Amino acid sequence: MMDDSKDIPLITIGITCYNAQDSIGRAIKSAFAQDWGNLEVLVVDDCSSDGSVDAVRELITGHGNARLVVHEVNAGPAGARQTILREAKGNFIAFFDDDDESLPERLKTQYQRIVSYEAESGVDLVACYASGRRLYPNGYEMFMAAIGSGGRGPIGSELADYQLFYGKKPGVFYGGGTPTCSLMARKEVFAAAGGFDPSLRRVEDVDFAIALGLKGGHFIGCPEVLFIQYASEGGDKSPEKNMEAEVALAEKYADYLRSVGRYEYARRWPLVRYYHFKGQHAEMIKVLGALFLKAPVKTARHFFTTGPRRLLHEFKMKREKRG
Repeated sequence: MMDDSKDIPLITIGITCYNAQDSIGRAIKSAFAQDWGNLEVLVVDDCSSDGSVDAVRELITGHGNARLVVHEVNAGPAGARQTILREAKGNFIAFFDDDDESLPERLKTQYQRIVSYEAESGVDLVACYASGRRLYPNGYEMFMAAIGSGGRGPIGSELADYQLFYGKKPGVFYGGGTPTCSLMARKEVFAAAGGFDPSLRRVEDVDFAIALGLKGGHFIGCPEVLFIQYASEGGDKSPEKNMEAEVALAEKYADYLRSVGRYEYARRWPLVRYYHFKGQHAEMIKVLGALFLKAPVKTARHFFTTGPRRLLHEFKMKREKRG
């Protein structure tokens, strides 16, 4: 770790924890190993039913810069992140997931990227994302390029359009989207966007980014691999819950979507994904057909850009582990 210094800002590492007794250790250890001399580690346990709380307490014992907050009622990822925003003492907040491992240089790299971009652009609503690698049980590894790390990142409504209806602007690098597990920003940036919406049990990370985009936010990224994600599946990742959350997101931004003529498209596209994941291909084709009749170019571009890539990704995920 770099030498402690009053000349560098305090950064809060926020870690949400839910039934992660077997993985929370690598997240917390990677937080303590950061090459940054002025940080606090804030863990919020979201009413775990396993041994997570005891595991966290043991891990942070002896670290004066670490705190644990325990929810008595499960609030979901957004609710837990809201607690982090409320309790954080840092000028900057970086989010780590409870089953990820961040490399020691992550905070320093993202901090330098933010302040450099602020100085060059003169803007103050900046969200910075890290690139990472996702590891699957069969040995498959996927590189996740951070948004804005391979070219200009989206600005303002460019981000909202991309997240809500895959409205991509030429010359803009959208990378792997806006996962909160790779996000760092000034505390004021989170406040400006309204934080995280506790009513959303999924896609709260997308919602935050859309809200920030509609406030004029800039989205930047670091090309370096700064975290490792270990892929897992759970009930909260079911096709049903994903679809419900994505439709709820379209409803939340219905006024904006209507203003750009994309409300019906944004509301119905989640059904395409849902029927694909459920294996109900006839129903998927029906929805695609209806979308194609109303927006033929948009639908075709969206489907043929994302479809083959998705199928290849699924093949690699399901492939048997080699030797």
